[in-house]
Parts: sequence; C-alpha cells; structure tokens
Amino acid sequence: MKNITPKTELVRGLGLISAMMIVAGSMIGSGIFRKPATMAGQLMSPELLLIVWLVAGLITFIGALCNAEVAGMINATGGQYVYFREMYGKFTSYLYGWSVFAVIQTGSQAAIAYVFGEYLGYFISYPLLPQYLKDFSVYVPIVGHIYPFLEFGPKIAAITCIVFLTGINYIGVVFGGSVQSVITFIKIGSIVLLALLLFVFGNGSFNNIYHDFALKPEVSTNLFALIGLALAGAFWAYDGWNNLTFVSGEVKNPQRNVPLGLLLGTMIVVAVYMIVNAAYLYVLPINEMARSPLVAATAAEVIFGNYGASIISIAVIVSTFGALNGSILATARVHYALAKDKMFFGPLAKVHPRFGTPHVSLAVQGTWSCILVMTGSFDTITDYVMFAAWLFYMLGAFGVFVLRKKMPDAKRPYKVIWYPFLPALFVIVSLLFLINTIISDTSNAAMGAILILLGLPIYFWKNYRKETTR
Repeated sequence: MKNITPKTELVRGLGLISAMMIVAGSMIGSGIFRKPATMAGQLMSPELLLIVWLVAGLITFIGALCNAEVAGMINATGGQYVYFREMYGKFTSYLYGWSVFAVIQTGSQAAIAYVFGEYLGYFISYPLLPQYLKDFSVYVPIVGHIYPFLEFGPKIAAITCIVFLTGINYIGVVFGGSVQSVITFIKIGSIVLLALLLFVFGNGSFNNIYHDFALKPEVSTNLFALIGLALAGAFWAYDGWNNLTFVSGEVKNPQRNVPLGLLLGTMIVVAVYMIVNAAYLYVLPINEMARSPLVAATAAEVIFGNYGASIISIAVIVSTFGALNGSILATARVHYALAKDKMFFGPLAKVHPRFGTPHVSLAVQGTWSCILVMTGSFDTITDYVMFAAWLFYMLGAFGVFVLRKKMPDAKRPYKVIWYPFLPALFVIVSLLFLINTIISDTSNAAMGAILILLGLPIYFWKNYRKETTR
C-alpha cells in the first residue's frame, strides 16, 4: 500500500474563479430576497431605495479596494486577523479574531442558515412545540429576552444545514471550493434570469421606479436615521466580501488572485443587486413592495402565478446554501490562525492529517453557529452582526494609512486608487454608520459589543499563561 504523508499545512488549491466565487457566493445569500421589502418600508421612495443600494454597493467596493491593497501585501491564512496584527498589534488582532468567532461570521452563518430553514418550511411542515417551550426565555442584560425555542422548526433545519456543510468543508478545501463555485454560478444565473423575466413578462411600469423623488413627510422628517437603517439592510446583503482574505493562504498566486477576486467578485454582486432591485420595482410599486416580506416570491408570482413562491423558495434555498458554504469554508481559517499564534485554544490550530483542513476549528465554529441560531430570528441576528462587522471594517480601511506609514517600502502589487481620499471616505462613512446604529438600534449594537467584550478574559488569561511559563 502506498504511504500517504500526513498533511501538516493547509492546501493551496484555490484559483481565481474559486476566489471570485467565494466573494460573490458569500455575499449573495438571504439578504437580496428579504431586505428590499424592509428597506422599501423604511424609505417609501423607489429612487431613494435604488440610491441606497448603489451607495452601499459603492461603499462596499471601496472597502474591497482597501482590502485588496493589504491582501496583495500580506499573504497568510487568517486574512484580516493577520492584517490587524501588522496594523495595530496583537490586542486588536485578537479582538477581531475573537469577534469573528463570537459574532461577526458565526452570527452571519446563523442568520443565513435561519433563512434557509424558513424557506425550506415552504415545502415541509415542521413539528410544533408545546406553548410553554415557546414561551421559555433567557434574559440578557441590555439586550432583553431571548426565546431559544421560538420558531423551532426553521432553527432545527438551520442547524442541520450548518452541520452538513461543516462536514463538506471538513473533507477538503478544494472540494468545498468546487461546491462554492458551482452553487454561485447557479444562483447568479437564477437571479439575473428572474430579473430579465420580470422586465420582459412582468407587465409592470417604469413609473414604479421613478416618482420625482417625492418623499413622504414621515420619511423626510427622519431622513438621516431611516437612510442609516436602510443602509444597514443593504450592507447586510453585501456582507461577506472579505471572506476571501481568510483563505488567502490556500489561494494559488495570492498576490494576484486575492485582490482580483475581491474586486471582480464585489463588482459582480453590485451589478446583480442593482438589476434585480430595479426588476422588483418594475412589477411592484413601492407601497406593495413594502408589504411583501418575501419580495422575490411576490414578484415571481406576477409571472409564474401560484408557482412563483415555490420557484423563489428553491432559489433562496440554493442561494443561502451557497453563502453558508462560503462563510464556513473561509471563517474557520481565522480561528485556525488565532490558535496558531497561541492566542486561542491550541487544538483549533490542528490540521487534519488526511484532508489538510483545520478540522477542529471547523467543528468548534459549527457548534457555536448552531448555538447562535437558537438565540434569535433573522433580523435580530443580522442587526447585531452588522454593528460588530462595520467596527472592524472601519479599522481595516484606516489600517491602509497605518501600513503606508509603517511599511512604506513593502511591495504592493495593487494600490488603492485615489489614495488617501477613498480610504478616508470609507472610514468616515463607517463611523457615521456606527454612530447611527448606536442611536437608532441601541439594543442590537449592545449585543454586538457584549459578544466582542466577552473575549477579553481569554486574552488576558492567555497572556498571563505566557508570562508565567517563561
């Protein structure tokens, strides 16, 4: 029998197409099917809705530009965790790595999986729990009551999906990357096809898209806060663009393919989102869109009748499945890098001897994501994820300035255009977004902050152990 050398390092097996599909596939999940209705209800203006989607996309693209410069400089598994270590030192990098584990990525996985479970419920009937279990709650200071057994059917389906995809990525990054590419091609194609069908056969009106920018009084008097809330929804739909950096140590020719993957993948998603939102508005006036929580299904019913909801439900299931796979594949590498630096629990740095994957990191990540599924519904989870995520997105963009000063002579295969204006713009917008979130959505911002701060005891314990073992 041929002897197989046990693997001790992660496998560099992802090409440019896989890199692009990790970016696009991680971004296109549940948000584009759920958030447009919420945003329409907040803004009540089709022009403003499309502008918010475009602005959020451009801001996301600027974030990707900033990230691309750093990704071209630093080639290491762990992505932004490693970048923060170079920018700000081990404390900030640890806090980011912990936050990715505690809330940013695992919370995102929980939310995406929850929507997967919701739409799967269109085809299967979930068993109902007794009322006393539904009413059971756990009180968290500042945040309020959490009901773990409410909507238990979708939660169980979500947990099952997380476990399954964790297993897929357990057995190999190339296999996981191939699954990601295939699913992402399918869902991009299906969304674009839906948009084209709505324009061609939807019997709608372009007057639904343009209303002379007439704003309702309740919107105009609270415009800044409402735009902030709508941006939060759009940012959620665009989130995941940085997942590629987490696996940069497993990308072929990373100095070229990681920046290109970031930029091309983000551009694809911005284009797809603008097209499909215009198509939604073409067949659904803004008032009707606001009353349609599952807006894609409502739009599809215009063409396909009663079959529309079924078709869109299948599309959402495929889309969320792909986004969840991309997140699981990428995120486990952050915990792996954190543990490898002896800043987290040691076993998470292990590489599977046969599959060459961070198998312990994957298993622990999957377990915590399943726990987060039990803490709340889609909107609750996404709101506290976004506060934590954008805090570090802001620091990442500011880090471009830091590295230009600390490492002026470092080789930069890609430099962010219009420096320093674009990175500064991203930092300012991120700061305003965070301030608006704290003011208008205090409890969910508090939940994100609490989950970040929970990592401090581990940090101080690890540093204490290092000092005492010298």
